[in-house]
Amino acid sequence: MEDLLKMQEKNIVVMGVANKRSLAWGVAESLHKAGANLIFTYRKDRSLKKLEQLLGEHDIEAKHIVQCDVNEDESIKGAFDEIGSKVDCVHGIVHSIAFAHAEDLKGDFIDTSRSGFAYAQDTSAYSLVAVAKVAQPLMKEGGSFIAMSYLGAERVVEGYNVMGVAKASLEASVRYLASDLGKHDIRVNAISAGAIRTLAAKGIPSFNEIMHKIEETAPLKRNVTKEEVGDMTLAMMSHLSRGVTGEIVYVDSGYNILG
Repeated sequence: MEDLLKMQEKNIVVMGVANKRSLAWGVAESLHKAGANLIFTYRKDRSLKKLEQLLGEHDIEAKHIVQCDVNEDESIKGAFDEIGSKVDCVHGIVHSIAFAHAEDLKGDFIDTSRSGFAYAQDTSAYSLVAVAKVAQPLMKEGGSFIAMSYLGAERVVEGYNVMGVAKASLEASVRYLASDLGKHDIRVNAISAGAIRTLAAKGIPSFNEIMHKIEETAPLKRNVTKEEVGDMTLAMMSHLSRGVTGEIVYVDSGYNILG
């Protein structure tokens, strides 16, 4: 199995670790166990401190840690220029970044502000496009992008509002990027993760109700964990999924199949 995963000495950029509960951290743990070299990005100094603390507590060594603000093209370019100066090749990128203003997650979607709509799109969807553009030249041996999505991209989830629309845009971007980058042997997929108690989930008013409903009705009768999301991401970044691109893979106890 390890030979099929073929992650030893692969350079993987992980974007979006907020704390130990974040999906990006679950992914990082799975990639680390498979032998990948991990390169982390962070946005602000307080995020760096949290990341360094996590790495120390779990005895995980980062190959590199670089600052990157995905809302700024110059910051993205600077981050990947720095990464490119330190490694010969990037083999994969985990995009686990999304944000919407709290006021745009409350009340009715129709009340979303113009600026709030634009910011959610820019941070949660366009950032994948911007990162792909600057990272592609570094992926000299092909590779894999994985983005993190949620069922609210295709169904109305109470309280998800503008983030659901941003995730729909993200999933469409995954398909178009897969079409563009396939000629470079670069695959682009997304994981649609079930409800997990992440920092971002705290902003969804109906989150506890969603989790209880999944436990009651999903085929597996339980919620998923960040470790399960991490392991599927590992599989989707590895040689095991070499023929798969442009797909949205659900890790949600089967909840998405219900009417």
